[in-house]
Amino acid sequence: MKLSIRHDTTYSYADEVCTSIQFLRLTPQDSQRQRILQWHLELPRLVRSQIDPYGNILHVLTLDEPHGAIVLTAYGEVEIDRSREVEPDSQSPLPFLRSSHLTQCDAALSAFAVQHCGARRDRAALTELMHALADHMPYSPGATAVDSTAAESFAGGVGVCQDHTHAFLACARSLGIPARYVSGYLCTEDESHLASHAWAEAWLDDGWYSFDVTNRLTRPERHLKLALGLDYLDACPVRGMRRGGGAERMQARVQVSSMVQVQR
Repeated sequence: MKLSIRHDTTYSYADEVCTSIQFLRLTPQDSQRQRILQWHLELPRLVRSQIDPYGNILHVLTLDEPHGAIVLTAYGEVEIDRSREVEPDSQSPLPFLRSSHLTQCDAALSAFAVQHCGARRDRAALTELMHALADHMPYSPGATAVDSTAAESFAGGVGVCQDHTHAFLACARSLGIPARYVSGYLCTEDESHLASHAWAEAWLDDGWYSFDVTNRLTRPERHLKLALGLDYLDACPVRGMRRGGGAERMQARVQVSSMVQVQR
């Protein structure tokens, strides 16, 4: 399957910003499951890429001159191998047993994980956990904030893909299963779900398996991976800081579509 992606992000400010730094994880990488046919970034200035501690491609955009807006655009085409369910990895999965502020597991999450997985530590158990979390936390845009923790969103009983993923990570790690946060894009006909997406991967049988709680999917057939980490802060496509500017307004538009492949 071939996917076409365009991601436009615009930040505008009430006053001029003196200086700003944007950390951009907007560039996907080739893997056994996805092949990057072409990919482009359009930024206010030329920025060199680097690799962050989790192996993601990172661009650090620094603007030292006063500015009233920032426009970021990423677009390209990617081919997805829909038959591949597992992603092998030569690196140790053990770092993804660590918790973080956003994925801290409390007593309620721990009990929920045991309730649905018991002593099982296999894909079927985590699939049951995925469905149980989707039932417990219906998709509800605007019900949580970007800094909501797994425990907070679980207690509130609602969330978006970020909250679903954090709750799954908290549960999986409490069971001793390495799990990591994935940011990327999803090709879907459901316009109520933004094409910019997040899901989890868990280490089972010497490979990473996907668990998309929001869409109840365990096969990443229409998913394009951008970045990964312990939680949202490690893997979010755009994260920044600034001095000055006053009130901020952010507009994001993501378009993901399937490209028709013509056989010759």
